[in-house]
Amino acid sequence: MASTRADLIAELLWELKRASKLATYTVLARKAGFSPGTNGRTMESCLKVVRRDWPHLHWWRAVKDAGPIEQEQEKLLRDAGYDLAPHPETKKLCVVSIESHCMVWDAPAAAQ
Repeated sequence: MASTRADLIAELLWELKRASKLATYTVLARKAGFSPGTNGRTMESCLKVVRRDWPHLHWWRAVKDAGPIEQEQEKLLRDAGYDLAPHPETKKLCVVSIESHCMVWDAPAAAQ
């Protein structure tokens, strides 16, 4: 049985898949109403559940806040048309111009 947090992240990943967009761990977690956890650990736990229970969802569209991608994400991101390049300081692969590829959700309307 999936966790409530994983359910919420699965819904957001479905939106990302339909929009062909990416999102950072923090943006996804906050949109789902929780903290991404220290070094994104809560998000990583949610993504493990998503990968197990909903393999058709594009879990790889969730990227770490600092930008480095996981080795498993490299082929999937390239196949989806994203350019990757080593970060100038860390030399870890990152999505080029990630900001332009991230989903922007509308802010909720202010209470009147």
